[in-house]
Amino acid sequence: MLVLLDRDGVINEDRADFVKSPEELVFIPKSLEAIARLNGHGHKLVLVTNQSCIGRGIINEEQLAAIHGKLRDMLAKVSGRLDEILIAPDAPWEATERRKPGPGMLIEAMRKFNMRSADTILIGDSERDIEAAKSADCHRILVQTGKGGKTLAAGLKRHLMPVHVATDLDQAADFILEGRF
Repeated sequence: MLVLLDRDGVINEDRADFVKSPEELVFIPKSLEAIARLNGHGHKLVLVTNQSCIGRGIINEEQLAAIHGKLRDMLAKVSGRLDEILIAPDAPWEATERRKPGPGMLIEAMRKFNMRSADTILIGDSERDIEAAKSADCHRILVQTGKGGKTLAAGLKRHLMPVHVATDLDQAADFILEGRF
């Protein structure tokens, strides 16, 4: 199975002012361990993250690389890893198909790992994530961390169904490991 992960609000705490340094990358409890559990069962894990902070000029690619370096280092400490990190640096007003809700990053990941959409799951916390997964014809899990609680409270659009709902990445990993897909 190919597991596509949004970053902010799924793995780490979402910040209204963006994660701008490794110090601002604060992990949601059990998220790193959930990734390691999925790794341990042979799943490929790819981060697919909108990072408009680059397109907005708030941080540069070197700063983002340092943030992702911390993510990789902390994952390694719990025997976890990401097989790939894909980013969409587009500012919202210059969005390409790569920026979610566009499916660009998801399709790129499926091609790279030669996976069918039927064998691919996206875990996200926003309607934008779920829309991208629907466009790429992937399975969808909405976590209630980050923006997920508000997304769920606002109601998911009928055309996006089915969507599994998990409290957090740890429970989403349970769903996958229990074979609910």
